[in-house]
Amino acid sequence: MKFEDLLQETGGFGNFQILILLLLAIPRINLPFHYLLNNFVAVVPPHRCALSDQGEFGNFTEAELLLISIPRESDGTLSSCKMYREPQWHLLENYTWRRPKDYTGGPPNTSTWGPPNTSTWGPPNTSTWGPPNTSTWRPPNTSTWGPPNTSTWRPPNTSTWGPPKTSTLQSCQQGWAYDHSQFTSTIATQWDLVCEQKWLSKASSTFFFIGVMVGAILNGYLSDRYGRRRTLLVCSVLTLVFEMVAAASVNYPMFAVFRALSGMSISAVPIVLTALSVEWVEVNHRSKSWVVTSIFWPLGIMLLSPVAYLIRDWRWLLIAATSPYIFIIISIWWLPESARWLLTKGKVKEVHALLVQCSSMNRQTHLSSNINTEVLSKIAEEENTKTNYSFVNLFSTPEMRKISLYTGLVWFGVAFSYYGISLNITGFGLNMYMTTFIYGAIEIPFKLTLYFFIEKRSRRQIQAWSILVSGFLIGFNTVIPVSLSPLRTTIATLGQGFSGAAFMVLYLYTAELYPTVLRQNGIGYNLFLSRIGVALAPLVLLLDEVWKVLPQVIYCSVAIVCGLVAFLLPETLNVELPDTIKDIEETRSETICPTVDPKEDVRSHKF
Repeated sequence: MKFEDLLQETGGFGNFQILILLLLAIPRINLPFHYLLNNFVAVVPPHRCALSDQGEFGNFTEAELLLISIPRESDGTLSSCKMYREPQWHLLENYTWRRPKDYTGGPPNTSTWGPPNTSTWGPPNTSTWGPPNTSTWRPPNTSTWGPPNTSTWRPPNTSTWGPPKTSTLQSCQQGWAYDHSQFTSTIATQWDLVCEQKWLSKASSTFFFIGVMVGAILNGYLSDRYGRRRTLLVCSVLTLVFEMVAAASVNYPMFAVFRALSGMSISAVPIVLTALSVEWVEVNHRSKSWVVTSIFWPLGIMLLSPVAYLIRDWRWLLIAATSPYIFIIISIWWLPESARWLLTKGKVKEVHALLVQCSSMNRQTHLSSNINTEVLSKIAEEENTKTNYSFVNLFSTPEMRKISLYTGLVWFGVAFSYYGISLNITGFGLNMYMTTFIYGAIEIPFKLTLYFFIEKRSRRQIQAWSILVSGFLIGFNTVIPVSLSPLRTTIATLGQGFSGAAFMVLYLYTAELYPTVLRQNGIGYNLFLSRIGVALAPLVLLLDEVWKVLPQVIYCSVAIVCGLVAFLLPETLNVELPDTIKDIEETRSETICPTVDPKEDVRSHKF
């Protein structure tokens, strides 16, 4: 008897499973708030050098002060990082007021202007006028006249002509003045992360994902060692604490450290949610239930947009994004532990109690008399539950090595192309809040479409072709002229949709590929590789200076290669979840790439 048989005895898919999926919806919706939070809290708004209040400039308008104090860029906007060492008074000589592009004030005060005082004007005194005295006049000596001596003539030095040299410029001395029309405060305005320090604002996201990378490995191990529910509870408490401390940060290093710690703890959420979403659901409903719950991610993205629009201060936005963890922590008390994991650890009494609870909520009168602690003990003994597993076991046997290698490459490629596409989607013509809303909305139709195909088509085929189509669309965009912006935006949007669908299938597919004793370690290992792809994706964009379309060529190539690798993975459609490494080796050693007929009843197939 396998655990799938135990689930069938408790009613299969019922109220108990629905409750679990609903409890997992809250942290899943909240997850994008933290992953995409940097798009709003680390924005660098328009800025210029701040001008000191000096009495000598009291009679000048703001436009005149900016003219003599701050140089302009080639497009006419004020320089963001430079100012004149000395006021450029000569710029006022031919100054005619006009409203500058980024000036919101009015024209200079002309109320005191008027004609000059002519009350003392009159004709000149001509009483002393008379003919000139020519008595001493002599004609000039023209004997020495001739052409001028040009042997020493040199052309004038024009090296100083034109705009002022950089030697007349300096960095901002009095700090910066920021445009607060869109954001009340960001970490860039809080700690002046602009100009030479601008990279620190962008690096705040990098620090967070470094924490996610480390946490993916650590939390995968802890979840397999100490349990899914306990790991989720501890990490949720730590996430709440770390993010609240980050919101109260007094300097940038403190903010960066606690955001990295938050990334380490919050990485447990996708790992545990993936495992619990499949380990309590029997094979007939596993795929569709995963598709439905995966929609909570784009819903979270869509919800982030109005929240960020209403809260323009980065501290309060971070608090608003973290506050739901109070309810998440409370809801975990009603979340059951994975019975599969408990069974692999030999905790048969707890497994039996959970199965009784599941049967009761699913309106099953009682469990079969054949399912008792003695039967569960025999199942536990057969599966060698006393062994402690680690990441080393992911590569301990031939079939596990193949699965770990292939899934690692696919995870890297999907994450790399997904974030590569999202960073290049432009042309919506909307503000960043509406763009974020659309960014989440376009994923929903693709995921709903999969709802009708994922139970009828091969997992391997859907996974591979979704990545390949995404790669082909990226490549197609490289040959479309830049002038056709609407077409390029449409192709990029479709590419992101297919890439998002690939991500959704990959979570389910990976959870089905790994045995229960290594499922969390496997997911953590693959999430670690995916975060490497996330970190590298924006760096590739810097290669456009070498060749304009080189970043897209790289994204396209990686997606196509990883899509082909996905064809090498085993099929899991309508196949029971494996519980031990032995299940993997005994059945896959002969058919590492089986072909499953969707019409064939394979529910009795074992790993």
